[in-house]
Amino acid sequence: MEARARNLYLVPYMLWIVLFVCAPIALIVYYSFFDVEGRFTLDNYAKFFTPVYLRMTLSSFWYAFLITAFSLLIAYPTAYLLTRTKHKGLWLLLIILPSWINLLLKAYAFIGLFGTHGFVNAVLEATGIGQRQLLFTDFSFVFVSVYIFIPFMVLPVYNALEKMNPTLVDAARDLGASPWMTFRRVVFPLTLDGVKAGCMAVFIPALSLFMITRLIAGNRVITLGTAIEQHFLVTQDWGMGATIAVFLIIAMAALMVLTGNRKRGLIDIVRK
Repeated sequence: MEARARNLYLVPYMLWIVLFVCAPIALIVYYSFFDVEGRFTLDNYAKFFTPVYLRMTLSSFWYAFLITAFSLLIAYPTAYLLTRTKHKGLWLLLIILPSWINLLLKAYAFIGLFGTHGFVNAVLEATGIGQRQLLFTDFSFVFVSVYIFIPFMVLPVYNALEKMNPTLVDAARDLGASPWMTFRRVVFPLTLDGVKAGCMAVFIPALSLFMITRLIAGNRVITLGTAIEQHFLVTQDWGMGATIAVFLIIAMAALMVLTGNRKRGLIDIVRK
């Protein structure tokens, strides 16, 4: 009876997976085998391996890597400080709060800030530096993307730091370890699962960004997400757009498998 009841509870979950995960992926794969005129073809897959799309793929991975790296460099010390401050819940709420605002509104806010007559250029003029072209650059694209993804990196790292046993840090210090060695040999290895979860939460959506590339980078940064949007909405070549999406899904799945959680004991960490 318990097994039957447990199986009944799984029905809504399985229906959700089939309808909103498996079915969309199956449709994407199906459309990838048709050209713009609706004829069955394999040319879309051959076209994907041409230099144009390969450069686009490398560009997407490069920008996703930069966004993830900068997010981690900012989020880790932020999460570390949060675990050692009073009113942790309040500070954490202030970090999460921007993620509740619509992405389009945040993009337009940065257009106002980075514009020729925006606040940032006004400050640069007041300090004697002069106006700079901030919008439609790699810098603005990476900066805005990092700002958007910071909460998704802070949360898993913060949770990992909170779960860590603080007596392990005290033991390392008692044994004469320096602060850097304590971090490198104790703190970071014990929070590695949180770091990997945060990196995946940032890297995977960063691969498929398209709105930010259009509004902030002015289409000077071309990613796989931008190409998918163009093929579906502009050129109406759904087959090529679906083909790019198929390779994007494969890349995301491979990354999730490669960075999957592998439970390690404290002895394994100490041995390293």
